Amino acid sequence: MTAEQGGTMSFLRERDGHEARVSYAELFFDLVYVFTVTQLSHTLLEHLSWGGALETLILWFAVWLVWQYTCWFTNWFDPEKPPVRICLFVLMALGLVMASALPEAFGERGLVFAICFAAIQVGRTAFALFNLGAGSPLSRNFQRMIGWNLIAACLWIAGGLAEGEVRIALWIIAVACEYFAPWFGFWLPGLGRSDPGREWTVEGGHIVERCALFVIVALGESILVTGATLAKAQAWEAPGLIAFFVAFLGSIAMWWVYFDISTKDATEAIVESENPGQIAAYTHYLHVALIAGVIVTAVGNDLSIEHPAHHVDFASMAVIFGGPAIYLLGNAFYKRLIYGGMPITHLTGLLALAIAAPFAFVTDLLMISGVTTLIVLVVAIWEGYIGRRAKLVRVHHTS
Repeated sequence: MTAEQGGTMSFLRERDGHEARVSYAELFFDLVYVFTVTQLSHTLLEHLSWGGALETLILWFAVWLVWQYTCWFTNWFDPEKPPVRICLFVLMALGLVMASALPEAFGERGLVFAICFAAIQVGRTAFALFNLGAGSPLSRNFQRMIGWNLIAACLWIAGGLAEGEVRIALWIIAVACEYFAPWFGFWLPGLGRSDPGREWTVEGGHIVERCALFVIVALGESILVTGATLAKAQAWEAPGLIAFFVAFLGSIAMWWVYFDISTKDATEAIVESENPGQIAAYTHYLHVALIAGVIVTAVGNDLSIEHPAHHVDFASMAVIFGGPAIYLLGNAFYKRLIYGGMPITHLTGLLALAIAAPFAFVTDLLMISGVTTLIVLVVAIWEGYIGRRAKLVRVHHTS
């Protein structure tokens, strides 16, 4: 879509055939999520139980929804335009308060969290509608979107006013409203549903780069946890130092699995698709699981560095094996979206994690952390080898 001269449409990105690059304003916006991801991992670490895991999962989906919808917003609206940039800064301020409320979101600050979330979702969409005007092809899509934002906002605020299991139930429904609404084209009575192929005009490279940058944010938080845990140790002893280097090596392996071969191909998959809007939406759906794996892994790293010689209980086993497993599974489905098939490397890695998990209870945290890191590292090296070999074959056939 090409922005019209003058009027409100000038806030839209120019569609000139070139890939829309991520702006510095968007990178600045992401800084809030470095803090947010840290808050999530610390919340899970302090509540290692089934209940704590469910609460952290609900909060993670909320955080991802805020970021995801903003990603689509800046796919259409140009952050280089001052009003759009100011809108992003307001969203940052609200996001920072929301992140600060995260540890007590199921306690005394639930209403603060809910109000900030609702204000971000409804306010961003209202800004878009106001500046699009009735004549824009995007207007109907944003009208449907704000309808679902308002429905979810009522549920979030009602949950913030409630307590205990009622809050959990209301917030689960609220997450479902905004997470699954795009699956049905934001259908509403009288407005119908959006057509992803026609109305969800996207820049494939922009969507992929934004998702990749959030992976970097999550991996950066993992490295931050690794360094901070070592720094607060009273004595630097051999087991803790080994666990530190194992955790750091694990972060490198996770980076390698995601970034080595698939990022460029993902852009091409969206651009060349007959329905790029739908493929871009699937990309976001899959990243919510993939990045969750990084967050859970960071919790496991914290445990293994702080208590490397401790024997394993079920909670520590679940995060140390569960983090890499969720990450590999998310990557496997993401690459299936890109290439059309599940990578054998990831499936083998998941099988290896499943085989190793029962043996965790006979050893210590350092040992199982080393085993899971080794598995992810082997997957990264193996997939890199297969990918480079396949590219050489393609070059040979085309030359």
